[in-house]
Amino acid sequence: MLRTSEKAAGFSPEDGDRIAALRAHAECLDPVLSAGFSDPFDRFGGAKLVLLGEATHGTSEFYRARAAITRRLVEKFGFNIVALEADWPDAARIDRYVRHQAPEQSREEIFRRFPEWMWRNEEFREFIDWLREFNQALPPDRRVELRGLDVYSLGASMDAVLRYLDRVDGDAAARARARYGCLTPWQQEPAEYGAAAISGDVNCEREAVDQLCELLRNRLDYSARDGESFFDAAQNARIVRAAEEYYRTMYRGSVASWNLRDRHMFETLRRLMDARGPEARAVVWAHNSHIGNAAATAMGWEGEFNIGELARTAFGNDVVAIGFGTDHGRVAAASSWDYPMRIMNVLPARNDSYEALFRQTQIPRSLTDWSPAQCRDVRDALSSSKLERAIGVVYRPDTEFMSHYFKAVMSEQFDAFVWFEETAPITPIGSLLTGPETYPQGF
Repeated sequence: MLRTSEKAAGFSPEDGDRIAALRAHAECLDPVLSAGFSDPFDRFGGAKLVLLGEATHGTSEFYRARAAITRRLVEKFGFNIVALEADWPDAARIDRYVRHQAPEQSREEIFRRFPEWMWRNEEFREFIDWLREFNQALPPDRRVELRGLDVYSLGASMDAVLRYLDRVDGDAAARARARYGCLTPWQQEPAEYGAAAISGDVNCEREAVDQLCELLRNRLDYSARDGESFFDAAQNARIVRAAEEYYRTMYRGSVASWNLRDRHMFETLRRLMDARGPEARAVVWAHNSHIGNAAATAMGWEGEFNIGELARTAFGNDVVAIGFGTDHGRVAAASSWDYPMRIMNVLPARNDSYEALFRQTQIPRSLTDWSPAQCRDVRDALSSSKLERAIGVVYRPDTEFMSHYFKAVMSEQFDAFVWFEETAPITPIGSLLTGPETYPQGF
């Protein structure tokens, strides 16, 4: 039954039923930094793949919650891969750190490409320090790896391929430099390559494909010397190939470039799990828009797919997708792409959104799991098409409805939802704020 305030706010009787169902099924969570916060997530420990979302790229509670859940899945259930919506070369250097391997020497600092605060923050640093300590007691072949899935690292991935070939095959390195010379002028500003390609001034597709093919033809020889180094080099060559296509495609339409990016991220995830073998179990950290089933959102209705949809098709019931949401608070974001990061106020959610339904439960922190058979009423409550909010690295409160809301059917998008009514921004470190460097010397 609707409360007087809910009637005044324009909620319908059907919304009242939905709020009542959520209030009955939502499980109160302990504060995110408390020891008991992650206990309710044991129910997901039997999955092979757990996808952990976020409704913004700059909210402290989302990072801390994902870290706590991941620690639980690693310690108690043997999950051994943590995959991030992050660039492969930068994450590879963190992976070396957490698995106690020799650092990869580089003149570049990691995660310095916009939006650097997305991973250069205190919340993430605390997690990787914990992971390094956890791995220390394990034999090298059982240590938990931390990997990046994304496609943006054109220049860094070209450099990684060349450095690898310089070590193992000088003649092949010379051929790779000749091929990658086509892309070199744009390695710092790859979007400009896309503009040149669409105008017909240049096309480096053949060179990127040929370099990947040559590297893979030599896989038996190279991997026999150092299988892990070859795996890294081959992935970087795949990124160069995918990034070339991505930047060439982005000017032709958002659907094609989105699908290329998410297919690349999913294929990278599958490759990681195949390499780990039958015991592979992965946790993915990415935005809700990547880990929820796109087929249940306006994205999918317009032809886009994502990691969550591809994972559901490939792994079926071995996948759990957990969305995250908030009503109001503050967030670290930029007002436009490549603009400085600011701390912004997050507007209270619209009354015609899913977030408003969770707000009306008046539970400040909750986990709502509608996967059990007995939860039909909460599934029904979340089965109508409603607005859902997505804030990425850019937040535009003045145009929030047009910029950040989309239609979705939450019961088909996720398996469960983590709710924080009020949230705070992440704490950037490094050059963004006065403080220690994010990573130890050499990383």
